[in-house]
Amino acid sequence: MSPIKINTISTFALLVLAGCSATLQAQTSSNKELITAPLAVVKKAPLSENELKRWSHLDLIKDSIPGMSVDRAYAELLQGKKGVKVIVGIVDSGVDIEHPDLQGMIWTNPKEIPGNGIDDDKNGFIDDVHGWNFLGDAVHENLELTRIVKKGDDGSAQYKAALAQYEEKSKKVLEDKEQVDFLIDVHNTIKKELNKTTYKLEDLSKVTSTDPKVARSKMVMTQILTNAGPTFDPEAELEDYRESVYDQFNYNLNKEYDGRKIVGDNPEDIKDNHYGNNVVFGPDKEKALHGTHVAGIIAQIRGNDLGGDGVSNNVEILTVRAVPDGDEYDKDIALAIRYAVDNGAKVINGSFGKSFSPHKKWVYDAIKYAAKKDVLIVHAAGNDGYNIDKTENINYPNDSEDNVKEFTNNVITIGAINKAYGENVVAPFSNFGKINVDVFAPGEEIYATVPNNKYKYLQGTSMASPNAAGVAALIRSYYPKLKAAQVKQILIDSGVALPSMIILGENPNPDQKPVAVSSAESSKSAKMVNAYNALLMAEKMSKK
Repeated sequence: MSPIKINTISTFALLVLAGCSATLQAQTSSNKELITAPLAVVKKAPLSENELKRWSHLDLIKDSIPGMSVDRAYAELLQGKKGVKVIVGIVDSGVDIEHPDLQGMIWTNPKEIPGNGIDDDKNGFIDDVHGWNFLGDAVHENLELTRIVKKGDDGSAQYKAALAQYEEKSKKVLEDKEQVDFLIDVHNTIKKELNKTTYKLEDLSKVTSTDPKVARSKMVMTQILTNAGPTFDPEAELEDYRESVYDQFNYNLNKEYDGRKIVGDNPEDIKDNHYGNNVVFGPDKEKALHGTHVAGIIAQIRGNDLGGDGVSNNVEILTVRAVPDGDEYDKDIALAIRYAVDNGAKVINGSFGKSFSPHKKWVYDAIKYAAKKDVLIVHAAGNDGYNIDKTENINYPNDSEDNVKEFTNNVITIGAINKAYGENVVAPFSNFGKINVDVFAPGEEIYATVPNNKYKYLQGTSMASPNAAGVAALIRSYYPKLKAAQVKQILIDSGVALPSMIILGENPNPDQKPVAVSSAESSKSAKMVNAYNALLMAEKMSKK
């Protein structure tokens, strides 16, 4: 569904309900050993604010945090080395290219003269200086299943499946709407009592009113803040939750809403392929939050004391806006991939996905086109907590027409982990599958850029994917002769092992302890991406 995103507020229902080792044996010519998972990890607790902001860059051995050892890679492997610039395509909701922590990291089309209203490079896109916006002024959109249901019953299995999901989601969004309205009322009650919009758990002790509504509101917010953790901001997170629920109600599941009309193309015709505009953050910069966060994970400037740090500072971000607030169209994704490839991207990040793909062949053809041009596509596994090896749980786009055999070797699918190594290290929202998920990367509470000079913690496989894409860009920068398929294999093979027994997916019954399973069930590799190991392996492979 749309940009794959999960933030703290999306777990409100659970919060309220809850309250009322494998090793790699290898060495390089420099005699540096690959990092391996220790037999036991004693977690530092609690993480400092600085550690939390950049935990994905830390090291399992040195810091007891299952990050990607990015800091260690820079300190021990990359000092004094000079890499080449790598163009990374961000196919997403748009990027705030004016963010101060992304300056110098934005791709500029060398063949286009800005603002002259002429298609200087004759690629069909006028003034595409920093990328292209295939959505034009569109922001909201239906889910794909809503679009299928709107077309009417054609007797197909796809229609029946879409209708069943539509009815299920419509029922749930009404329940969510009732819940968010209640929580907003609770929050407003506490705000009035405290006379402040932002508050922490300790502030609630100052609420002493015996009014039944106030007492109940205090109890509910105490439960939520206890479960949500120290970075939880009730004002901001509740508004995010309200917006998410109301967007589903008003746009995603509203059969009367037509989000495509403003674009002006025919989404059923792949040959109608020159539409949109060059405003890569779209008509409302705030709606480019997801894409800006993804871009920041990869490329926000390292060591400048602003926000967090990007994985690779040897990149240029090429923005292709193709993912609305709702489900992306297959046509837009296919054309976005081709646009990024044609303009020199060597890595493309796709933090989006959906359950139905009526024109998946268009996307498959674009993926194959990227493979021919030696471009690696890094894709988020999805946030349903599902086993996507099951045909009813397929997350599109994928790289297999039968959900088993890959038709190309340039797509890598990323699941999400959290910051505590142990049986719960795989984020409960992360999809998994020993056939269709390749490897895991940090995806919980990731701090990065958002529009209008701000930063935010977000979580989801949407965040895990750009973490992995950043490491891929590092490899392609320092070892540019390696092919996309080799980079994919390095990311998989060089990872640090997950614990032997782990818990996968959301716990369906909060009253029962979830059952741990073999980590081999999680993915092809049962590993977590590690930049240090990846660079060591890349060096070794490049010398062969």
